[in-house]
This record gives sequence, C-alpha cells and structure tokens, in this order.
Amino acid sequence: MSFDPRSLTYNEAGLIPCIAQEDSSGEVLMMAWMNAEAVAKTLETGKVTYWSRSRQSFWVKGESSGHIQELVDLRVDCDRDCLLVRVNQTGPACHTNRRSCFYTSVRSRNEVELMQPMV
Repeated sequence: MSFDPRSLTYNEAGLIPCIAQEDSSGEVLMMAWMNAEAVAKTLETGKVTYWSRSRQSFWVKGESSGHIQELVDLRVDCDRDCLLVRVNQTGPACHTNRRSCFYTSVRSRNEVELMQPMV
C-alpha cells in the first residue's frame, strides 16, 4: 500500500505535530510541525523538513546550523494525527544548542535543568 501524505489528519491550519527521536538511543529530541508538502519533501530527500509557523516557510533541519536530521524512519500514529521521525541527528537538535529541546524536568513542582548547552 503506497503512502499519501494527504491521508494524514491535519489540524485547522493544515499542520500535524512531528516528534523527532534519535534512532540509535531512542532519545526524544524535539517536536515541530509539518504540512503535507513537508512530509513529502522529507520522504523524497531524506532530510527532515518542517513547516515554520513563525516564518510561514519550509525549514530543513540543519540547513543553516549544520545540525541536520537524516531520516531513518517515518512513523504514523494510530489516529494518523501525529508523526514520529526517527533520525540520525548531527549536533544539537535544540536552538538553545542543547542535544534535546526537552532539557527541563518538573520535580516536586520545581523546574530542574537536565543538560547544559553543547560547546
């Protein structure tokens, strides 16, 4: 059965959340948005492509920073309204220069920073 990005369930803005996960470790790196064309571009090029809501344009992860996400696998959840991309991440995934965007934990109602920016 061939995959058609238009078969996914997008929100009212035409977007679907996409979680990026490091393939080798299973570490959750980030979450960003895709539209149908970004999904298609990701599958065509093997470079993870998101939709930037602030710039209203495509965003190929690492295009300017060099911190690329090479697609290993694209998975669709059971409701077809969320994606998981398993990637080989080069460098930090977060714009704060941390390995993951999920670097803050809430413990006993306090925020705890789990990792420092990469040097």
